[in-house]
Amino acid sequence: MATLRKQYAVARPVYSEDSFAEDHEKVHRVRKTMLDHLKECVTCDSTRAKKAVLSLLPIIGWMRIYRVKEWLLGDVVSGISTGLVAIMQGLAFSMLASLPPSYGLYTAFFPMLTYFFLGSSRHISIGSFPVLSLMIGAVVTRLVPDGGPSANFPGFEGLNMTQQRVLVASSVTFLTGIFQLAMGLLQVGFIVIYLSDTLVSGFTTAAAVHILVSQLKFVLGLVVPGISGPLSIIYKIFVQITSTNICDLVMSIIIMVIVFIVKEMNDMYKAKLPVPIPIEVVMTVIACGTSYGLNFKDRYGVDIVGKMVSGYEAPIAPDMDVFKDSAVEAFPIAIVGFAVAFSVAKVYSIKHDYAIDGNQELIAFGVSNIFGASFRSFAASTALSRTAVQESSGGRTQIAGLISAMMAMIVTVALGFLLEPLPTSVLGALVIVNLKGMLMQFREIPYLWRRDKPECVVWVGTCLGAILLGLDIGLAVGLGLELLTVIFRAQFPRCSVLANIPGTDLYRDRKDYLNIVEPTGVKIFRIPSPIFFANIEFFKDKLVEAVGFNPLRVLRKRNKAFRKIEKLLQTNSDDITEDLPADLKDLPFRVDWNAELAGNIGVPRVDIHSLILDFSAVSFLDISALKGLKMVLKDFIRIDVDVYIVSCDVYIIEKLHSCMFFDDDVQTSIFFPTLHDAMLHVLGKHKGKIKVKGHPTLEKAAVSRKIPSTEPFNHRSHRISVN
Repeated sequence: MATLRKQYAVARPVYSEDSFAEDHEKVHRVRKTMLDHLKECVTCDSTRAKKAVLSLLPIIGWMRIYRVKEWLLGDVVSGISTGLVAIMQGLAFSMLASLPPSYGLYTAFFPMLTYFFLGSSRHISIGSFPVLSLMIGAVVTRLVPDGGPSANFPGFEGLNMTQQRVLVASSVTFLTGIFQLAMGLLQVGFIVIYLSDTLVSGFTTAAAVHILVSQLKFVLGLVVPGISGPLSIIYKIFVQITSTNICDLVMSIIIMVIVFIVKEMNDMYKAKLPVPIPIEVVMTVIACGTSYGLNFKDRYGVDIVGKMVSGYEAPIAPDMDVFKDSAVEAFPIAIVGFAVAFSVAKVYSIKHDYAIDGNQELIAFGVSNIFGASFRSFAASTALSRTAVQESSGGRTQIAGLISAMMAMIVTVALGFLLEPLPTSVLGALVIVNLKGMLMQFREIPYLWRRDKPECVVWVGTCLGAILLGLDIGLAVGLGLELLTVIFRAQFPRCSVLANIPGTDLYRDRKDYLNIVEPTGVKIFRIPSPIFFANIEFFKDKLVEAVGFNPLRVLRKRNKAFRKIEKLLQTNSDDITEDLPADLKDLPFRVDWNAELAGNIGVPRVDIHSLILDFSAVSFLDISALKGLKMVLKDFIRIDVDVYIVSCDVYIIEKLHSCMFFDDDVQTSIFFPTLHDAMLHVLGKHKGKIKVKGHPTLEKAAVSRKIPSTEPFNHRSHRISVN
């Protein structure tokens, strides 16, 4: 359907960069030096001090605008709803960390206390996250395995296995917090941009597979010692499959089915429900009552939560030996925890129109993990499902998060004994049901394969690497693949030859349009990428492919032919009749190299007289590229092909000047502000020699055409006319 388009008319001179600079004076700007930036950082005044305080304590910002009458009730309801979910997830996810369930309640309480003051997100729910729990559990089981001796650390002396595992988990969490705090203070929050959505999706899917497999032993009621990976777990489970506890299995299946159905109903009717149905809490209460009333532990041999820690223990110091042994694993935990939380926080900050600060989030999570680790909690982040409950049930600020933490405290201090008869298979079933969102990410593979195959390779590579090699190595594999795709895209960009859309000053890839104009003798080449040491040779090869000849080879052939001509002149000057375009300026004659030369002298034909390089997408050139580009330009100039560079960034031109790029052959006059300026210059210079089939008015200097809409334009309707 055709759309009504506005028209515009422009009448101006044809500019080169030199003539543009003559007509339009440029403002001289003094750029700050490193010393100036350093002075600015260390200078302090009242404004900067106030800004620093508000940045470090975001609570001041939202507390000043807090609407008590409108927001408080929603925060209270949201806090209670989120607290119920956080308690159940804390109990379940602590099993992923190979810790007693009660320590999951610590993670739902202590980190939130500091994030309340330091966090810039008003909606994310701080607490346990299954991927981090699993990564912590991998370190715990490595240093304190189920069926073997613990690591030989002096700090383990006099501690039982549970105490050793708690010490390892808290020490790794403390180190994770140090990494996050250091990155926040060094202002490197931008590091999260290197974890693309594709990589995070593949990584979390692999983590979901690990979690699913690790929970099978609880669902089946089996004892599987010596866990070393999902494949070995599956093998050991199948070896013991005949020992499955039927009571655990039946109870787990019933709970998973009911929870799954109710969660789907929550999603289906979320617009009508004031708060989501807390089905995990309901099923936990029912399971506790049934287990206690029917004595599942003694009658059916069901494993239960057992003795819950009542109240809070004194703070502990981290173990330095654990620091040394787990540093390689703590860093990816810090990165993943921050990346997931920041991604979720960004979604809700955009939805509710407020800003979040990546560096402040690193500081908040760093302090929260350090503080929580001192009180025996393990690594904290956020879970999308828990955050969704907090936001959808009316939560506006972290007051809701603080109330949810208070509920975890009440359970720890006063109500923990009620959870002692809870079967561990119930917690395993709840973990598996909550994996639905992460496991459903497998559906992204066909979509990515159709839309972007390199991204699909990153997803699959990250997922397989994390499943087969472990989460920490899998994350490194994903980062490596992601960097390779960036290198691949930059090193092998899609170069194109452009031509003019008739009746316009627009230029597009000549392969994409049927009715398109390419003046004879002119070639327009576009490279949509920075040019640097890794792709300068690719640039040269693609340029040679576009023009149809190698200028250096042509130059060598001409030199060889010239020597033959010179020899013929010495022997018989009457045999030479050519007297057209010059090769060497100091010769007393001119040679038409495209004509048929005498004496069986053959040289490659050069069918172009002008080459235009579109640098509109070139963001930088390094020194290697500068040298290579200058050689290419000189090679073309020496065979009488004029070269022009258009739409070049002003900072690149400044760099060319500073690097002494220009000389007698390569001059500043070859630069033009737009492609159309350069084309009009070429048409004017070679007037009468260029034939433009179907477009005799291309060389006119003013433009009048319709402004195309965002829909694909019909270029046949465009008109160019200037007087």
